[in-house]
Amino acid sequence: MDKIVIIIIIVNVLFSLKGFSDRLFFEKYKFQIGPILNGEQIRMFSSGFLHVDQAHLFFNMFALYVFADDVIHQLGILKFLLIYVGSLLAGSTLALSFHKKEPYYSAVGASGAIMGVVYAAIMLNPHMELRFIFFPFFGIPGYVFGVGYLLYSMYGMKAQLGNTGHSAHLGGAVGGFVLTLALYPQVFIQNKTMVIILAIPILLMFIFKNKLENK
Repeated sequence: MDKIVIIIIIVNVLFSLKGFSDRLFFEKYKFQIGPILNGEQIRMFSSGFLHVDQAHLFFNMFALYVFADDVIHQLGILKFLLIYVGSLLAGSTLALSFHKKEPYYSAVGASGAIMGVVYAAIMLNPHMELRFIFFPFFGIPGYVFGVGYLLYSMYGMKAQLGNTGHSAHLGGAVGGFVLTLALYPQVFIQNKTMVIILAIPILLMFIFKNKLENK
């Protein structure tokens, strides 16, 4: 692991452990619509370092461990950090936009930032094979996972599936997609077809934004 990834993981672990043991700290820095609209914008950023429990923290940090080094290797540390932080804020921004009429809506987790890193890795290497615990014997092409996860997140957001911040996941993925194109435009030339395929569900999300929002 690159040392910057280790530092990000340590910060997430320390911040989350503090939140596990100190409820006032957790409540002060979690993402929540009402306080953010009242001026507490720090929650847009700080919530990305809090987690609900140890499992939530582990899976996010494991995903970061799996995908981060590929992005760093191809783009460098500075661009990786821009993608990580930019995707975190993109996830919070989209969640704020979709849930702006729900003052008590709240969320925590690095998932927006992680999804941005995952999408950057997929765009840089769209034919990468992803293997999961439930499907260890065959891999899913990165671009198939990317499209599928975006569509699932849109459905999950509309149907309010589970206790998951689908809008933050979507925003993070969009952030990773846009920032990777902006910071490394060669990716469009190298993987044009896959970039277009990944762009389709993002365009659909914005086209049907009003239908996905919780009124």
